[in-house]
Amino acid sequence: MIQRIQSVFLLLLALCMVALLFLPIWSKTDPTTGQTATLTAFSLSQPAGPDATPTSTSTIAIGILAIIAAGIALYEIFQFKNRITQMKLGMLNTLVLAGLLGAVIYYSLYVGEELVQGAPGEREAAFYLPLLALLLNMLANRFIRRDEQLVRSVDRLR
Repeated sequence: MIQRIQSVFLLLLALCMVALLFLPIWSKTDPTTGQTATLTAFSLSQPAGPDATPTSTSTIAIGILAIIAAGIALYEIFQFKNRITQMKLGMLNTLVLAGLLGAVIYYSLYVGEELVQGAPGEREAAFYLPLLALLLNMLANRFIRRDEQLVRSVDRLR
């Protein structure tokens, strides 16, 4: 099961999603005060103004979608005897990853950019992990489909 290449791709996808939970996704530093707003999988921390306290906006949708994508990928690995189910789970995971990518872009480009005026925000390493996960999911789906076609061609020869 783990020796198949699609299982390796799915395991890497799950690791990407776990890393997304712990790494910063986006950050922006105010050039005048030096305060930094940071987007993580569970919150968007907002720097305090001169007379206000720091606030935090919940971005739990990013964290939940990352956990769901990792769970689907891990479950998909253990469905190696039923390739049709694996392909369906792969399509479901594509939708979840697309939603995750949309949520990351929404929070970083629209919500985060309004927090601190001035300099543009910086994309951190975790910003690109949903794109990598989509690529790994696509490769896993391709190899699962190839296995299914191989099994069907052998069944035709019998």
